[in-house]
Amino acid sequence: MTPSTPRSTRGTRSVKAYANVGLETEVMSAPPERLISLLFRGALTAIAQARFHMQAQRIAERGAALSKAIDIVDSGLKASINIEQGGDVARHLTAAYELVIRDLLQANLHSDETKLSSAERLLSDLADAWRTAADPSFGQTCAQ
Repeated sequence: MTPSTPRSTRGTRSVKAYANVGLETEVMSAPPERLISLLFRGALTAIAQARFHMQAQRIAERGAALSKAIDIVDSGLKASINIEQGGDVARHLTAAYELVIRDLLQANLHSDETKLSSAERLLSDLADAWRTAADPSFGQTCAQ
């Protein structure tokens, strides 16, 4: 430890590294249904962090958290939809994800907690439906 590195900073990095290893292990051994559940959890966690930063008026941190949520929804959840096989359900789900993304962008652009709540509600409803239909044991085996 260097004199300029406080113990709490080093400890925080250790905790984050340990959490990352745990998540990495969970992801590597997860079936596809669980991966989608983990994406939902990650996006909702990022939205909660954005809300915290929004209320504290920390603009850069809010932007980073919302960028992470948008990336998870767009590059993870939306990208996993098979439009050819999913038909109308897939098209409606894609539209729902695009609405979530738009609301998150608006929340960031205007520091709009109403848009943030709208995106969070829709994403939470989609996550609940997913877990009910495809991954009912997620809440029993994972911390939510």
